[in-house]
Amino acid sequence: MICAFVFIAPDKAFAQDPEFSQFYANPLYLNPAFAGTARCPRANLIHRNQWPGMSGTYVTSAVSYDQHVESISGGIGFMFTSDNAANTLNTNRFSAIYSYQVVVNRKFSMRFGAEATFFQKSLDWNKLQFGDMLDPRRGFVYQTNDLPRGGNVAGVDFSAGFLGFSDVFFFGLAAHHLTQPNESVIIGDSPLPMKITGHAGAVIPLAGGASKYTTNDATISPNIMFRQQGTFTQLNMGLYLKKGPLVAGFWYRNKDAFIVLLGIHTDVVRIGYSYDLTVSRLTMNTGGAHEITMGFNFKCKQKRRTFRTISCPSF
Repeated sequence: MICAFVFIAPDKAFAQDPEFSQFYANPLYLNPAFAGTARCPRANLIHRNQWPGMSGTYVTSAVSYDQHVESISGGIGFMFTSDNAANTLNTNRFSAIYSYQVVVNRKFSMRFGAEATFFQKSLDWNKLQFGDMLDPRRGFVYQTNDLPRGGNVAGVDFSAGFLGFSDVFFFGLAAHHLTQPNESVIIGDSPLPMKITGHAGAVIPLAGGASKYTTNDATISPNIMFRQQGTFTQLNMGLYLKKGPLVAGFWYRNKDAFIVLLGIHTDVVRIGYSYDLTVSRLTMNTGGAHEITMGFNFKCKQKRRTFRTISCPSF
């Protein structure tokens, strides 16, 4: 996913968030209400390289940490995201998150999350190409007469999310960029449009067993995610299959890509790899998208009172 569109001439441009195929492997990025849902400390790392077959690839990485804190009756989380678009436009974001859990009854709980983010975006003007640099035969060989202007911007951003879940099913809604901050790195406005994400799914045992699954259970997890940001809409539909520590997944996204996933998930560590197979007009010349994720679940003290964790996919 292209992380930003930069237009030099117009007074206003619109940006767009980077994309992750393994969105449950980066839960805080998907929905701030996920902070603390594992109760014990959890760390996640994710790296995505999109369209390596084309010049100017898009590389995005994220690191997050979250846990439940009994003294504040909720979960806390921290996330750092770095996005490099065509080695020209760089965006760094650091987020702090708090979520609060409400037990509705013995079978259903809700969680509400709030996120505050500091962002910094920079443009390498020397790597831009302009029309007056082009020679009809030799290509971009001339110096431009366009003068550098701007190049850096920083600001704050706010997001919120909601989760509802039981032992079997879950659903959530997140609203990112509530204030639609101006991200323009040149003269003019470039508001970051609000992003609305809805996601839902279920974790269903294939061969009996308790509702709180262990790594030895065989489960199937159908899932759906819908996202809208500005005029862009996205629909992901797919499922995960898990048997012991092995996980496989298959997704269909927006008539432009099939996503396949293979992973290993134990009580302590999770490693996953996914590939986006492009089926749109861009064809295979893009090289698709490669995504690698790692997650770590750390031990913590025994809980003093009942705490329901959310049973959802890990990739």
